[in-house]
Amino acid sequence: MFYLLHGNDEFTCREQLKKLRKQGDYGFNSDTYSGSETPLATLIATCDTFPFLTDARLVVLEGLPRKRKGEDAGAEHKEAKDAQADKPKKGKKSSKSSTETRGGFEKGLAEYLARLPATTTLITLIDDELSASSPLLKAAQEHGKVIQCTLPKGAALESWIHKRAQARGVKITPDATSLLANFTGNQLRMLANEIDKLATYVGDRAVIDVQDVHLLSAQAQEARIFDLTDALAQRNRQQALDLLHDLLADGEPPLKLISTITSQVRSLLLVKGLASDGLRIQQIVAATGMAPFVAEKALRQVGKFQIAQLEGAYRQLLATDAALKRSRMTPEMALDLLVVNFGNV
Repeated sequence: MFYLLHGNDEFTCREQLKKLRKQGDYGFNSDTYSGSETPLATLIATCDTFPFLTDARLVVLEGLPRKRKGEDAGAEHKEAKDAQADKPKKGKKSSKSSTETRGGFEKGLAEYLARLPATTTLITLIDDELSASSPLLKAAQEHGKVIQCTLPKGAALESWIHKRAQARGVKITPDATSLLANFTGNQLRMLANEIDKLATYVGDRAVIDVQDVHLLSAQAQEARIFDLTDALAQRNRQQALDLLHDLLADGEPPLKLISTITSQVRSLLLVKGLASDGLRIQQIVAATGMAPFVAEKALRQVGKFQIAQLEGAYRQLLATDAALKRSRMTPEMALDLLVVNFGNV
């Protein structure tokens, strides 16, 4: 059996791989290869090897060789044939290294699938979406099973959160679902961790609500600190001081506050640079890996700061962090001074 897992949703692809690994009794007949390092001949030789003491063998291929400049179709086809013809001989290591082009490797693997032994389960995982013209995708549709994993958006993301909570044995209110989706975006691994943490926290109550998300979610806390930097950006020092003291009263550790504000100033510097280069919000999210709400908030704030102000604020934060760690002043005094002097050049 051949399975092809592909798409931009790496988290779901990996979860599907875990499920497939548990479906058979492979014993010691389980091998995992990296497509960027393993010759096609080695992969095929392993697939053709009869399983030992069990009825089935599992072979997992993670990724394909990286694309190289100047690949030509004729060279790829010849290389694919050579890779299959040059199987390692008994007692000798294959002289073939990972010099195969991606196109040649993909075509050779696609041609091999028709003769994949019935005793072998081959799983290929690609953290990218293959095009409809891909020979490997076509061969998988004919000789195996294709599982495409695409990152959910909008209503599909909220549905994913709802189902994930159900799988953990809890319910989540619509408002809490929207809040998590807004704070974290479709970073599914992070979302899964947040849901696990929230499910453990609510326990027998078995319902996650907005208050729980605000209390436990790191992204929710980051949003509160964005309100602080918002006040600083508007030069409203009194509001900034009030927000700061509220956060401290809620038990936020001063060093953690410094770290989060530093991270936000770094994000402001990065977003300001990308925005000045003409990138739009979706492109900034893709380029930086930020949660959408973080990038959107930063984009709204950067217009209120000059680069020199942000750089000065960043230096202040580093100095405040050092002063706190050396116990040169109390945390409250250090943070108050930071707020009063924030952004002064």
